[in-house]
Amino acid sequence: MFKHFDDVEAFFASRQNYGIKPGLERMLALLNLLNNPHQALQAIHVAGTNGKGSTVNYLKNALKENNYRVGVFQSPSMDDVTGHIFINDERITKEKFMQILTDMYPAICELDEQDNHPTEFEILTVLTFIYFADHVDIAIIEAGMGGRGDTTNCIEPILSIITNVDLDHTAFLGDTLPEIAYQKAGIIKDNTPIVTGEEKEAALKVIQKEALAKDATLYQIHKDFSFQGVKQIEHQQQYQWEAPNYQAEEIAIQMLGDHQLKNSATVMMALKILAKDKLKIDFAKAIVGLAKTVVPGRFEKIHKYPNIIIDGAHNPASIDYFMQTVKNTYPSEEKHLIFAAFKDKDIPSMLEELIPYFSTVTITTFDHPRAAPLEENMELMKYDHVSLQDNWQGLVDAIGQKPMDNNHLYFITGSLHFISLVRNYLLTR
Repeated sequence: MFKHFDDVEAFFASRQNYGIKPGLERMLALLNLLNNPHQALQAIHVAGTNGKGSTVNYLKNALKENNYRVGVFQSPSMDDVTGHIFINDERITKEKFMQILTDMYPAICELDEQDNHPTEFEILTVLTFIYFADHVDIAIIEAGMGGRGDTTNCIEPILSIITNVDLDHTAFLGDTLPEIAYQKAGIIKDNTPIVTGEEKEAALKVIQKEALAKDATLYQIHKDFSFQGVKQIEHQQQYQWEAPNYQAEEIAIQMLGDHQLKNSATVMMALKILAKDKLKIDFAKAIVGLAKTVVPGRFEKIHKYPNIIIDGAHNPASIDYFMQTVKNTYPSEEKHLIFAAFKDKDIPSMLEELIPYFSTVTITTFDHPRAAPLEENMELMKYDHVSLQDNWQGLVDAIGQKPMDNNHLYFITGSLHFISLVRNYLLTR
């Protein structure tokens, strides 16, 4: 059926017509037709508004250092559909992807004929489960959106993590923190431990209520575990991880920002729980894994002389984390910003925080149906240091021609999809 990868890309493009359809009915039907591969997985489920990617990678590296074969399902992909699916650091090959999709195709057609069309993301998720069922010791599954009605929420994990809860995807998840927390808390399963880095009372109450209803032991940051004695030495953060009844650990991470302290501390709590009765973990090796972790597009210095830093800050909360890290890491250098985002994001709130802090701000756009057009930002031309430009490649090229001056820093942010385009462009130049 699928002999060339162009056929795969055309097929997935055609499935976009079925949109985003929260709920598990089609997933469970498709899985059932394919012998329920998800039931063979030993999995960790990760949901949250921000920090999922970093958390997944900390977990993956800690387990990989302990010689586990770790499957990772994540979104968005930095390039094509194979970029969602990894074992350790190796993405699924295009040949294997095509083979599994070909095997799945009759089941997809059967549901299509019933007018119960599986969506693009549902097919991708099931394909991942089939691949992991035969190839990994443990799978880390990142929820796509929300949790309760998310495509990934058919698994029965050995542990769940909710990184945090903030306003995002409000059209699907709700307009308030409790509403969004209710969706995230949907990944909590009966008698399965749940770890969270969330601290806001409005969201925590919802998570606590769900954990109580499911008889799931809840571990909360700054209550059941914490990080102490934080030091930043050059481009490294160090701290002591502590939790009652667990051995303290000295942790060092490369990723910057207070949010990365929370993410890595949350992962250490998860590892301690898993080590009690699920997995054999050498914590000296796990700590090496945490220290090695760097995630593409998360405050990543992608170019030197001049310095270009990219960050996939795509909602008000992640912009806040981004700005805290910028201010703490580069307090005195002159800073310039390029920004582009999806039109369904809260762009005014994001730009309100960004604009005052940069010497120049250039708002641009990119080739995607959801990309915000430039004309939506015309009112921002009232600021002397803000400009609009539609050719982001030209902007990036212009930075590369600047003098070798480390006192000028260039930041690019606003959308993970936009960041992936910029990253690939810079790395392939």
